[in-house]
Formats: sequence, structure tokens, C-alpha cells
Amino acid sequence: MNQTTILQQFPLGAPPWPTLDPFLFCVHHKDAYPKGNGEFGPAASLAGRAIGQDFANKDGWNMYHGETVPGFPAHPHRGFETVTIVRDGLIDHSDSLGAAARFGEGDVQWLTAGRGIVHSEMFPLLHGDRENPAELFQIWLNLPARNKMVAPHFTMFWGPQIPRIEGGGVSLRVIAGAFPNVGQPLAPPPDSWASQPEGDVAIWTLKLAAGAGLTLPPARPGTRRVLYFFEGHSLSLNGETVEGRAGIETSVAQPVALVNGPAPADILVLQGRPIAEPVAQYGPFVMNTQAEIQQAFTDYRRTQFGGWPWPASDPVHGAEAARFARHPDGRAEAPPLAQA
Repeated sequence: MNQTTILQQFPLGAPPWPTLDPFLFCVHHKDAYPKGNGEFGPAASLAGRAIGQDFANKDGWNMYHGETVPGFPAHPHRGFETVTIVRDGLIDHSDSLGAAARFGEGDVQWLTAGRGIVHSEMFPLLHGDRENPAELFQIWLNLPARNKMVAPHFTMFWGPQIPRIEGGGVSLRVIAGAFPNVGQPLAPPPDSWASQPEGDVAIWTLKLAAGAGLTLPPARPGTRRVLYFFEGHSLSLNGETVEGRAGIETSVAQPVALVNGPAPADILVLQGRPIAEPVAQYGPFVMNTQAEIQQAFTDYRRTQFGGWPWPASDPVHGAEAARFARHPDGRAEAPPLAQA
């Protein structure tokens, strides 16, 4: 190869990890939750934890903003999207539109906050006879100015629906964008930057066995791509070697042949063409100007983005493990296998 493949590298410390436009935020949560206590929380002492703000990873798990159940009780968003990829465990979603979902075990929820939504994301510990491990990514994808005030919307991508490659030591899941020979791409929400052809957005998760390889396709000019190589020993990219736990921005002008080193590798790929607009962010609101941020706070104080129709800020959807989604219009859905 005549062109440089690796454009920059950066260390991967504790999340959130650095991101490039159009992405705003990326975290990887991996929690070794203990047995449940019958009330969806941990059967373990919470002494020594900063309850309500527990991110210290004591004993290998966190309560986050939860007080009795781990997770993130009711909080608002405006002006961007969240993409939540659950690899292990379950999330209970509830929102100000009256919608609810329980998803996990390979499912993805894509939420367009648009002009404003309040939602909770709780991690119910359903199993009292065994541990309740949880692993997920949450990614924030910006919205262009023209779409920041669209109606809120969520889409479920159930695990069996997600295009993938499995075999030869490769496990690839294609949540957004196309990938050669992996079938029809999923359709992102209609107002997403990912739904615009010029956005060239891709979100892929990739596991490689020791010595396994996969070639990433080129992308459109102007697109940027980052590989989050967060587990593994070493990775070769067109012959250039990176040692483990690194963020790697690669060229998209050419295919990139990945060859894994001597230990299993775990990689998240985020790709997109920059929106290239001003970003004004304060906590859960992402707009283009500070005046719009102030307006977001004013609107939230005035309307609560529709109010909170749930009896608690951290609702959990029962003791049964069945996954489901109930949309604001009453439409219900479940994973394809659950419908069979």
C-alpha cells in the first residue's frame, strides 16, 4: 500500500472515549453485576458507593445514577440521537411519550431525541440464582441543524435482524451502514444523519479470534473512521501494527486489511462524514448556539418535554425476561424469535 493507513492514534482510558464529528459521545459499560435481590437491584451491600453518582467500578460494577436499580433514571435529551447496543443483560426503557421497551442480548435501540424527550434506562437484575452481567455501548450521534427539532422517535433493531458475518474467527455486526456481502443494510430513523446518503454513517462491532482477519471497505471522500480497539494484544492494519487499547483513525481511501494478533480482539467502528456545523452542548442538550441551549432549558422547565407518565423515575418492566417494545402510538413489537 502506498498510502498511510493510520492517520492518528490515541489512548483509550476510562470512557467516554474521544469521538469525531458527527459522533458526540461513546461509552462502553461492562458490569459484573451480582445476583439480584428480588427487587431488581443487587443482592449486595451498597455501602461505600456514591449512590446517585456511582461510577467508581467498585467490585466490578456500578449503580450509575440508580439508587435501588442500576442505571439512569429519568433525564432529558434534545438535539441528537442515542444508539444503545446491548451485548449482555437487559435495559428497561421508559419515556415521556408513554413508550416502553425491554431490550438486550444483542438488540439495539436507536432513539432520536429531536425537539425533546425524557427517558430512563434501567438495568434490572432479574436473576436471583446467578450473576447478572451487563455489557453495552451508548453512542451519541449529532443531528444536523435542520433536524434538531424533529419529533422524537425510537427504532428497535432486534438481535436476529442485525446483518452479520460469523465464521473463520470473525464476528461482525452491522448496525448502521453497508458492508460487502452482509445483506441489506438496516434503515436508520428517518431524520437521522445516518439516513442521509451524504452522511456515510457506519456503526460496526467486530470480534476477531487470535490470528483472524477482515478487510474493511473504503468509504466516501470526506468520511472519517475510528476503530476503538479496546480489547486485544495487537492489530495489524495494512501491515501497520498497533498495540492494544487504542483509538485508531484510519484512511478511508483504500481497503484496510485487519489482521489480529495473538489474543482475541474486540473493536467498535464508528464512521461518518462530518456534519461540520457549530456544536453547543450543555449536559443532555446539543444544539448549534448557546441561545438554543438556553431555550432548551427554558422549554424543559416549562413543558418537561411532555411530562413523566410513570409512577417512579426508574421504572422496571416486571420480573419476566421477555423483550418487547411499545411505541407512543400503542404499536407493540417483540424480537422475531419471540413472535414465532
